[in-house]
This record gives sequence, C-alpha cells and structure tokens, in this order.
Amino acid sequence: MYEIYCKLRDEKGVKDADVVRATGITKSTFSSWKNGKYTPKNEKLQKIANYFGVSLEYLRTGNVPDFIYSDDNVDFLIEVQRCSKDTEFVNRMKKYMSLLTNDKKSVDDINVKGKKVLVRCDFNVPLQDGKITDENRLVAALPTIKKLIADGGKVILCSHLGKPKGEPKPELSLAPVAKRLSELLGQEVKFAADPEVVGPNAKAAVAEMKDGDVILLENTRYRAEETKNGDEFSKELASLCDVFVNDAFGTAHRAHCSNVGVTKYVDTAVVGYLMQKEIDFLGNAVNNPERPFVAILGGAKVSSKISVINNLLDKVDTLIIGGGMSYTFSKAMGGHIGTSLCEDDYLQYALDMMKKAEDKGVKLLLPLDNRIGDNFSNDCNIQVVKRGEIPDGWEGMDIGPETEKLFGDAVKDAKTVVWNGPMGCFEMPNFAHGTEAVAKALAETDATTIIGGGDSAAAVNILGYGDKMTHISTGGGASLEFLEGKELPGVAAANDK
Repeated sequence: MYEIYCKLRDEKGVKDADVVRATGITKSTFSSWKNGKYTPKNEKLQKIANYFGVSLEYLRTGNVPDFIYSDDNVDFLIEVQRCSKDTEFVNRMKKYMSLLTNDKKSVDDINVKGKKVLVRCDFNVPLQDGKITDENRLVAALPTIKKLIADGGKVILCSHLGKPKGEPKPELSLAPVAKRLSELLGQEVKFAADPEVVGPNAKAAVAEMKDGDVILLENTRYRAEETKNGDEFSKELASLCDVFVNDAFGTAHRAHCSNVGVTKYVDTAVVGYLMQKEIDFLGNAVNNPERPFVAILGGAKVSSKISVINNLLDKVDTLIIGGGMSYTFSKAMGGHIGTSLCEDDYLQYALDMMKKAEDKGVKLLLPLDNRIGDNFSNDCNIQVVKRGEIPDGWEGMDIGPETEKLFGDAVKDAKTVVWNGPMGCFEMPNFAHGTEAVAKALAETDATTIIGGGDSAAAVNILGYGDKMTHISTGGGASLEFLEGKELPGVAAANDK
C-alpha cells in the first residue's frame, strides 16, 4: 500500500509533509505506516489511501468511489488540493466535487431586477384537441416563475413540446400553454408565435418588456439545431437575455441549445427551484443517503439499467429487483421462465451482479413467486407460481404475494428508498398488485421515498399514492442517468457557487 501511495504522491506532485499536515496525523503514525504497519482502522491513514485511490481512478475513468461523498472527505480533498502542483487534476477534481455536492447557483443567489431572464421550463404536457390534459408540469414551474416576477425580472420562458423534429407543427405549438399559464399566474403571458422561435415577434416582445412581464417563446424543437446543440440557435436564445435559468430537469441529461448551448453565451446561468429540488433529493439519496438505503429497480430490461445496478451496488444496503428484468436473473440461476421477457445476452451479467452484491455485503432481493398469464392481456388465465417454475406458453406479468411481503418488509426499516421501474404490467388491473403493494409499503414507511420518474411516477399517481411520496422526479431519463452516477449536462452547465 505504501508503494502505491508513493507512486501516486509523485504523480500528483504532493509532498509527505503536505499530506501529514492536511490529514492531521502525527509524523510517528505516518512513519509506522511507512514501515509496513498500515492499519485500515486508522481513519486518517485510510483517508490518505482513499485520496490517492480516488485521484488515480478519476483521472483514468472519470469515476469517483463512494468515499468522496462524505463531507469530511470533501474537506480533506480540498486541503490536499492546496498542496498539489498538478493544476489540471485540481481543476478537474474541483469541478467534479461541485457536481457531487450539488453546489450550483440557484435563483436565490442572483439579482434579476430589471434584467431579461430566459427560463428553460419543462412544458412538455399532453394535449388533446388543443387542451392540456395534465398540467402538473405547469404547476411545478410556477414557484420559479413567480420568484423571478416578484424580483422584478423580465421573464422569457421557453420549452419543447413533443417531437416536431425540426419543423413547425401547429398541433405542437405552445400557444395553449401560454393561455393556461396566464390563468395560473393571474397575469398575461404573451406568446411569441415565431416558427423560428427567436423571430420578429419574440424580439419585439422582449424589447417592450417591463419588469415583471412574462412572455413564452414557441416550441424550441421547431428548430432542427435544438437537439444538436447548434451554436447559431444557442446564440440567438442568448441574445434575448442577461441571465439564464434552467428549471427543466426532464431534459437535464441532454445537451441541447435551450439548456446547455445557451450557457456558453450568457455569463450568469443558474438552476430554478424545481431543478434544485431534483438535485437535492436525488443527489442526497445517491451520494449521502440516510441509512439503511434501499433501492428498488423494475421495468422491462436489464440492459437499460446495467449502469444503474452496478452503481447502486456500491451505495445501497439493499437492492430489490422486480419487473420484467427479474426474469433474466431467474433464467441465469437456472430457472424456467416460459415466454417471459428475457435478455439472454445479459445472463452472465446478472450472475456477475449477484456475485458483486455478495462480495459487497449488499442484500439483493429477487422475486420468490410470480403472477403469470397465458397471453399478454388483462383477461388472460392467471396463476401464481414459484420463481423459476413458469411453464411453457406462460409469461411472468407481476410479482406474487410472497414477493410483495418480502419487498414490503425490506422497506419497513429503511431511512431512504429510491424506486425506479414498476414490478409488473401495472397498466392491467390484474397485474398491478405487485406495484401497488410496493407503493403502499413506501407510503407507510417513515423513510424518505424518491420515485424516479417515468413509469414509476405514472404508477404511483395512477394507483393513488403520489401524495404519500416524499419526492416524485419530473425526469424519467434524467433521474435514471443520475442514478447511474453520470454527469448531467443540464446540471453541469449551471454556474458553481
């Protein structure tokens, strides 16, 4: 271990004396370690080993082990960075630590009085005959918008809606959103109906704005460059404003003009309240959870959650796997799964993850039984069988009653629970039992419960448990990538504090 330390110390240009000073250990303790008497129980010596292990792994792979998530260790890293002569390493690590500690400027850190503020919202709402059928995303955006109005900003809202694929489509216009926002805010939200988004209507409306006024631009995805993060459209958006606010977590995992590109041309870029809430809940859950920490993963495919499983096994106390992805694990263990969903290419991966859980001391819970059907229909014939005993011509559609109890008991004493993916085909009432049982168990626990967007969010809301959860993420794909430990472009683009 000391030899590894010496190699990394020299690579980073850090002196022994600097490390001793930064960690606060005595020279005699350091010498005893130097002489081969290294004891992992000595926390400060462990910090030395951890620090240099982190530095090497981050520079090589971009990944940082769990150790960094402790406040003490972040302080320690800062101290050692002061000693380091490796400027590139220091800058990269500072940036990474800023992301991990969610240290981004928000609307509370800026003065917008008299300034033009471009706000990227998530107004991707369902429309039917020009009417909004679910306005939750509009309501979620109101706190940030009201804050900016109250502070005297000139508020310019923008968002995408659907997938117009780079051309104007009247049925995907944001005009109905402007109308409904006007009603919700109690003041006019002027709609700039430019097919090119930043056109004469938008420019004229912005030029005439008074403090506290609000306008809404047309669907940003009317422009083909939007999803390609093109410079021209990014510059056009930036030309409208003095300050940029990103409050659209649902697109934070994408680098588009309206959430990332624009920040290259605006000095002040911060996050809104909705974005901050997402970062706080998901960030704390993954990086600094109150334990016991339980993660529940469901959904159809193992392949879509490979990185999530791998990353969470380094963090959780218990990992629960249900839904369609569980049949790949069942088959990997030699079980018979009939015509159930299965990814044969990931059978070895499933076994590898089970071994990793065992090595890490993580409790990995898989279904004990399943509700199965003889065809993919709510009205099919149904029976309950033990895991791995699904007959030919039948497929797994939900977890069974024994599993419901197993999973429910696992979250009873948890302090933090993250759930991403349903336990079965919850859209069919006969196969919603497992998902509802898990939702009910979460509703009855005292834990911080975080629902990772997408189908999970839809399930808890449809089943009537939405108001019982601590936090329901507004971004399915973004929350999944957050759980993978990935850097989200939309978050990274905001100014650090």
